[in-house]
This record gives sequence, C-alpha cells and structure tokens, in this order.
Amino acid sequence: MYRRVVRPVLYRLGRGDAEVAHEQTLHGLRRLSRVPGAVSALSRTFGSLPAGLERTVFGVRFPSPVGLAAGMDKNGIALPAWRALGFGFVEVGTVTAHAQPGNPKPRLFRLVESEAVINRMGFNNLGSAALAGKLSSYGDLGYPLGISIGKSKVTELEDAVADYVTSLQRLYRFGDYFAVNVSSPNTPGLRSLQDSGHLRELLTALHTEAKALSMGGRGPKPILVKIAPDLTEQAIDELLGVCTDVGVAGIIATNTTIGRSGLAPVDERLAGEAGGLSGRPLTETSAKTVAHIHAETGGALPIIGVGGILDPDDAARLVDAGASLVQIYTGLIYRGPGLVRRTNRHLAQAGIR
Repeated sequence: MYRRVVRPVLYRLGRGDAEVAHEQTLHGLRRLSRVPGAVSALSRTFGSLPAGLERTVFGVRFPSPVGLAAGMDKNGIALPAWRALGFGFVEVGTVTAHAQPGNPKPRLFRLVESEAVINRMGFNNLGSAALAGKLSSYGDLGYPLGISIGKSKVTELEDAVADYVTSLQRLYRFGDYFAVNVSSPNTPGLRSLQDSGHLRELLTALHTEAKALSMGGRGPKPILVKIAPDLTEQAIDELLGVCTDVGVAGIIATNTTIGRSGLAPVDERLAGEAGGLSGRPLTETSAKTVAHIHAETGGALPIIGVGGILDPDDAARLVDAGASLVQIYTGLIYRGPGLVRRTNRHLAQAGIR
C-alpha cells in the first residue's frame, strides 16, 4: 500500500520537492504522536518486536538492532513516534554548536529508479542548545537515543575541537551514545578531520570531556565515529588505529558517498548535483567496509552498519559482515515503515545476533 498509495502522494508534495515531503512527514508524525491513542495504534501495526532481538552493544541495551539513521529527525521533533514504527533506537542530528540554515535549496534529490538520494543539506539544524531544550521536554522514549554531533560551518577547522566539545557538553545528559560526524561531504573541510592527527586531537578531547561529565556516574557514555565510504583501506586502518588508541566505543559505517557509480541511466541527469549519495548504490560498499573493519579489529570494535538497506536481506548481510546494529534512512523513503517491521522479523527468524 505504501508504494501504490502513500509514496505517490508524498512524491507530489511541494511539486516534487523531496525536502518538502521530508518536513511534512516529520511534522505529521509529530502531530500524530500528540493524538491520544495514535501511537499505540501505530505500534500495534508496526512496532511489535519479535522475541530475541534484544542485545547489549557498547554497554547500551537495545530492544532491536534496527535503528533510524541521523539526518531523518535532526532536531528531534518526532521522537515519540519512531518506536511505534518499530525502530529499536534513533540517532538525532547531525547537530552543531551554532544553529545554521544549511546550504541553499534545492538540496535534496530523489533518484527513483536507482532507489537513491543525493543530499547537500549542510547540517541544517537549530543548534545543540535548542536540541537540548527539546530533549528535556520528553520523558522516557522507550529506546536508546544516539546524538550525532558535527562542526558548525562558521567555525574554522582549528577551532573544531571546541565546537564539538560544546555540543557534547550541552547534550551529554540526554544521549545514550554520541556519534562524531567527521565524514559528511557537505561541510567544507569536514572530512579532513578523518586524518589521523586531527582525529586523535578531537577524539581525545571528547573522551576527556565525557569522563569529566560522567563523574559520579557509571562511566563515560559511548563515543562512536562515523566514517565515509570513500576512504581507502589504508586510510580506514589508520583511522581505526586512532580510534583504538583513544578508546572509541564503535564505528558507524558508512556516511554518504561522493561517488556516483551504480546509478540507473535515467538518473544520470542528476549525477552532477553536488552532495552525498545514499541508498541502493551504497549497498555493496557499506557491506565491504563493515567486513573490512570487522576483520581489521578482530570483531573487538562494535560497528553500526548503515547504507543501502532497502530489503531485510541487506540488513542481514551487514550483520553477517560484522555489524552489531544497523540503521535505515533512504530505505524508509522508498519502502516505507513496513521495511522496519520486515527487517525486525527477518533478523529474529534468522536468529542473527
């Protein structure tokens, strides 16, 4: 029904503007979550989780390994609704220390035949202080919350560490884990923070701050690093060495790609649009990257696999490659919330741990 009825309506919103459909969907979920009984009804359809999916990863208990990737609900406006759609965890953001509008519109493009999306959003968000205010208004969400933090565009690279630390300080009490986004292609210079020297400085500062913020608690909350799919294996290995040295809790693999391979001929006209590509063209790359990280670390470093999950088998493949958890974003656009339910069932039936 999603493909035949709902998706065509969404694709016509805003005269086909993908960002309009995105925003209206979020606001619709937010309004729905405020209607008495609506979340419960939604949960009965999509959110009932099969037995055997629970797992503990980097010290956090997840009711399901299937999560919502960062970028879908940047400012956390629809958080009560995501659990009802079957997600076992949600990652908000990427959020920056300074509020920023992001790049000029249009900046989000559907490549329908390729089941892909190109975005150059540019970390558009209300800022980490506003997100802290929003999160303080919620009670127990019923799932772990990840928070993705990035560098503000107005902040120079030499001041990036302080920028990240500011967001961590503001949001620390709300997150169950924190994702350090150094791999978006849409903030100038950001990917240079994946270089070993810059990365070591940044992660050391964040790890030190997390220890200070957790004084009297159960220990510092997990910090993960989100990497690009465009890194060479040598660059990945150097990055993993830094992560291991500093004590990073896990890796998120992968972000969007600047490559354009795997597009259907009809979508080649959009290949020249700047930004990161997600969806089906990333399926193979994400699986290979997860497998390489798993092999290189001997399975000692937990991995969240993300990129190219449009069928339950895609998620299972990432888990087989070594991912402890998976995240969906573009697949939700093309396959709807039924993808989450089917993926949960498939992983449970396969007994994948």
